[in-house]
Amino acid sequence: MDDTFHADDAWDAGGMGCGELVFLLAMRMRAMKPGAVLQLTATDLGAPHDIPAWCRMTGHPLLRAEHPQYFIRRKDS
Repeated sequence: MDDTFHADDAWDAGGMGCGELVFLLAMRMRAMKPGAVLQLTATDLGAPHDIPAWCRMTGHPLLRAEHPQYFIRRKDS
């Protein structure tokens, strides 16, 4: 299985905390076309838990999570 992804956009959120991170992440994902992939860099210690949980709640597939790199696909609708 090929686990490399083409990222259509990249965002380095640095050490941004969960509240601000998920708000801005939602805005970024909304601006992307369905099926597009975002490469997110998030160094906050809570990111390994927060990002997968946000993806589950919003329906955006988390393609790969290797802290601090996360690849998220924009859901279809």
